[in-house]
Amino acid sequence: MQKQNQKPNFEFVAMMAALMSIVALAIDAILPAISNIGMAINSTDPTDNQLLVTMIFLGLGVGQLFFGPISDSFGRKPVVYFGFIIFLMASVICLYAPSLEIMVVGRILQGIGLSAPRTISISIIRDTYEGDYMAKIMSFVVAFFILVPVVAPAIGKLILDAAGWRAIFYVQMVFVLAVAIWFWKRQKETLHPEYKIPFTRHVFIDGLKEFVKYRETVAFTLTSGLVTGAFLVYLSSAQHIFEDQYALKEMFPYIFAGLAISIGLSTFLNGTLVMRFGMRRLSLMATIVFCVVAITYSILFLNSPNPSIYVLVGFLSIQFFCLGFMWGNFRSIAMEPIGHIAGIGAAINGFVSTLLSIPIATFIGEFVKDTVWPLFAGLAICGLCALAIFLLANKPKRKRIVTT
Repeated sequence: MQKQNQKPNFEFVAMMAALMSIVALAIDAILPAISNIGMAINSTDPTDNQLLVTMIFLGLGVGQLFFGPISDSFGRKPVVYFGFIIFLMASVICLYAPSLEIMVVGRILQGIGLSAPRTISISIIRDTYEGDYMAKIMSFVVAFFILVPVVAPAIGKLILDAAGWRAIFYVQMVFVLAVAIWFWKRQKETLHPEYKIPFTRHVFIDGLKEFVKYRETVAFTLTSGLVTGAFLVYLSSAQHIFEDQYALKEMFPYIFAGLAISIGLSTFLNGTLVMRFGMRRLSLMATIVFCVVAITYSILFLNSPNPSIYVLVGFLSIQFFCLGFMWGNFRSIAMEPIGHIAGIGAAINGFVSTLLSIPIATFIGEFVKDTVWPLFAGLAICGLCALAIFLLANKPKRKRIVTT
């Protein structure tokens, strides 16, 4: 029986947020240190060094394909433990990488390891809640999780200044061990034995066939990929934009934190409003505003130099405020019809959306060299495509008229 109306337990929300936040910590804490890492591994091209951010997402996408189906067969908890082990081993590779290529391999493996707690946390939530109430829980989890991106760059900068960039990876490893122990001690297995799917070579293919039966599931998996890709452009180029284009190296962690707060605030508001207005209505309104803001910037500053930092942060704040109403709701809408294959469903959803986001981010990121304009142009294009898919997915089916 799904606990649709049970009051969420604070520890449960905090633990699920912690499982997700390891990803944010692994990505955001190294942002202030990217140029330092680049010098240490003899890579001085800022666009090449963006791979240290984007490639971890490749690992996140690929890993989910394995961990999701396995969790439906063997349970949620063992898979999370296995992911932690892979992450710790990958972190050692990053610590001693002699070149960008080896470091990228380590980052991909980090992503593969982190895909386990990231995916399984969503499966655990889906095992426990459903419908708009699941969206409410997801919003609170994401709002809690957003605290990590807020503080991670600042923490990374402090660690970098005090002990060097390698210390950032050591701190990540300690955090993972602490979360692993907490998860082991306090979280029960949520996959009941009667719902376990025998593991065979056909389990993924069967799950994929079931996944594509649901129009909303496919549609909102694609919209998640488009929006994530647009955001990933910002994430991978933020250090270059604020440190190189705006010469705000010391202020970068604080600007990044302020923009993350914008996402966290809207995500928290979504958790309080979704039961009243519904996840579809809220995410549709947010997607429309997201597109309007990106298009407005693209028109105003076409063939113009970068605006002042205050104008840029203002536009980005509104964009990210919209994201808080989009991310969790898109994923909840996609997962709603496939609770009976939550593990495989979350894996396919995460894999497709992540795999779609990487080429988007890589392509658009190549143009963010001297100006921020390509970032907003990319946000506008991705937003409009997501809006079109949204509207098509919710278009009522025509009723057939039967004549006699």
